[in-house]
Amino acid sequence: MEAQHFSTPPSKGAISKSGSITTPSSSPLLPSVIRLWRPSAQRNIRNQWSKLSSLKQQWASSSSTGRSHATSVVNAYLSQKYMPSMELGSLSDMLDIRNKACLKLSKQQELYRSKLLSSYKDMVDVVVQMVNTCRLMRCYFKGTSSSTLIQFSTSFEDNQSEDAGDGGGISVFTSLAIPCFEKLAEELVQMFGLELNLKRQLLMELLSISSGSSQYSLVWSEELYSGEFDNLRLCNLLSEETSTPLHPTLKGHESNTHMVSRNHQPNPEVLQVYLVAWLADVNIHTKRVDEIFELVSEEIRVSLS
Repeated sequence: MEAQHFSTPPSKGAISKSGSITTPSSSPLLPSVIRLWRPSAQRNIRNQWSKLSSLKQQWASSSSTGRSHATSVVNAYLSQKYMPSMELGSLSDMLDIRNKACLKLSKQQELYRSKLLSSYKDMVDVVVQMVNTCRLMRCYFKGTSSSTLIQFSTSFEDNQSEDAGDGGGISVFTSLAIPCFEKLAEELVQMFGLELNLKRQLLMELLSISSGSSQYSLVWSEELYSGEFDNLRLCNLLSEETSTPLHPTLKGHESNTHMVSRNHQPNPEVLQVYLVAWLADVNIHTKRVDEIFELVSEEIRVSLS
C-alpha cells in the first residue's frame, strides 16, 4: 500500500518525499518591511484559523447528519428484510399489505441513500477547504525591494522578491512562527483526511445493502459522484500510481488490506458496527484537536471555540 501523506502543498511548489511542505529559502527583508509584515501576518493567521475552526464545526454537522441518514437507510433495509415474518395484527387482512409496505420502505431507503451521499460530499468539501486554508498561512511581500508601496499577499504568485512568506522565521504573535502554525494545521488535515477515507468505505457498505434482488454495484476504484476524484486528489487521498482512492486505514497504522466484495445483506450486528464507526470519528483524536485549537487560540488571542 502506498504511504499516505496528507500534508498540504503550497500554492506553488512541491511536496518533499517525506510529505512536508517545501518552501523557497528565506531572503532577509528590510526591518521596515518586517515591521509592516507582522500585522499583516497576524490578520491572516487569525483569518485562516478562524476558518479552520468553522470548518471543524461544519464537519461535525455534516458527519452527524450523515449518521442520521445512515441510520434511516439501515432501518428501512431491516424493516424490508423482516417484513415477511412481522406480525401485522388486524392489518394482515389487507390485500397485498406487505408488498405495498416493502415498496414504500424501498423508496425511503433510496431517498436516504441519496441524502447520505450528499452528506459525504459535504464532508469532502470541508476537507478540501481545510487543505486550501492550510496553503494560505504565509504572508508574502508583494513587490520588490525598490517598491515605494509595501503590500503583502497570501498568494505565492504575487511574490517577486523570493520571500518565503514567513517573516524570516520570526514569531508572528508571541512564540509561534509561520511554520509552526502550518505544522499544526497539517496535523488537523491529516486526521480529517484519514477519517474521510474511512467514511468513504462505510458509505459504500451502507449504499450497497439491499433486501431485494436489485443490488448496487459499487466499485472502490470508481467515483461515487462526478468530480469526487478531483477533490480527493486535492486532499492527497488519491493514489499517484493508480489514480484511485487510497485504501482506508487507522491513524498510526498501515494496512495492506484491499477492498473486498461487499455483503449486500449484512446482519444487524454488522450494520450496528458501521453506524458506531461512523459516529465515533475514530481517526480524529478529539482531545488533540481541542489542544491544537486551544494552543492557537491563546497564541493569536482569538476564541476558536
